[in-house]
Amino acid sequence: MQRLFLFLYQYRAFILFVFLEALCAWLIIQNNQYQSAAFFNSSNRYAASVLKASNDISDYFSLKQVNNQLAEENAILRQKITNLEVPRNAGLNYLDSGFLEQYDIVDAKVINNSINRTNNYITVDRGSLDGIKPGMGVVTRAGVVGKVKSVSNHFATIISVLHTDGYISSVIKGSGTFGSIKWEGRDSKSASLLFVPRHLKIDKGDTVVSSGFNSIYPYGIMIGTINEIGIKGNAAFYDIGIELSTDFNNLSYVYIIDNKLQQERDSLELKIGKQ
Repeated sequence: MQRLFLFLYQYRAFILFVFLEALCAWLIIQNNQYQSAAFFNSSNRYAASVLKASNDISDYFSLKQVNNQLAEENAILRQKITNLEVPRNAGLNYLDSGFLEQYDIVDAKVINNSINRTNNYITVDRGSLDGIKPGMGVVTRAGVVGKVKSVSNHFATIISVLHTDGYISSVIKGSGTFGSIKWEGRDSKSASLLFVPRHLKIDKGDTVVSSGFNSIYPYGIMIGTINEIGIKGNAAFYDIGIELSTDFNNLSYVYIIDNKLQQERDSLELKIGKQ
């Protein structure tokens, strides 16, 4: 305390000068309209700049929460879109409540992803406690990603489309031609469309989507577009290359699809297979 008094006494002239200057500035601002308006505008501008900087910092640290909220909202929208994209089958109304309630979609964050191996896998931060089970299909906004392989309480591993042992039942949109997608182990942007008979007309640029036959993926999920068409000698099928719609080099969030009618369908087909 003694040092404080000593400091104030030593610099009393300077402190008095600063006080009188501030008092004069206050009196000028208070009693002159132009100076008052100028001060008000300047102070608001600086205050706004400080608040903006503070909000920008706050927004940056809340990006994770915002991303999670957006992913959850996207999952809800994806579920609605998926339900509305179920095809019109003969005798069935695609807007029936049975169709609209067939799929649940859970968003998940990718925490590990390989693309350079012969058989590639993806790990996400959702597990059995989130309702994830082996065999569920996995997609993004851009298209098919893979199928859930194994699950723990909090995590799941996914067999990527970039896996040489996997096949995806597909259809060429527009013509209705069926085939199977298989990754040949080349690059992460291309795959092959197999078992398309050579007598059918197909063109480069045709869109390939999921067929819905295997109950893992709903009908119409994007897989890719045809970019190569060839044929070898007397082969019965085309050699077709497709450009995958999913960018596996840049996976952040995925959507896991639960077909709530899959168990019922599998049980029925298993009974028929035993007859």
